[in-house]
Amino acid sequence: MAEQGAQESAKMTLTAAQKQLLTRRKELDYWQKNARQMRGRNLLTGLTIGAFVLSMFSYTIYSVKQEKIMDEIDDEARIHIMRGPRTGANS
Repeated sequence: MAEQGAQESAKMTLTAAQKQLLTRRKELDYWQKNARQMRGRNLLTGLTIGAFVLSMFSYTIYSVKQEKIMDEIDDEARIHIMRGPRTGANS
């Protein structure tokens, strides 16, 4: 009986490597069970971020095309060039 108790206590005490192996196996089982769900979530997150970036880029390009500031400045410059320089005699 004493021998059985010694054998059971030897089985119960695991080395650090054995504990690490068991932990790794549990982690692997967890990842295998949840891999499909995580891939789906990652895909959804990636598509959401990509759509946001694409929409911001499109909006920026659209808003820059609508700006008329440079056209107005160019028109004013053309008018001033056609009128000639302003001096005390012609102002």
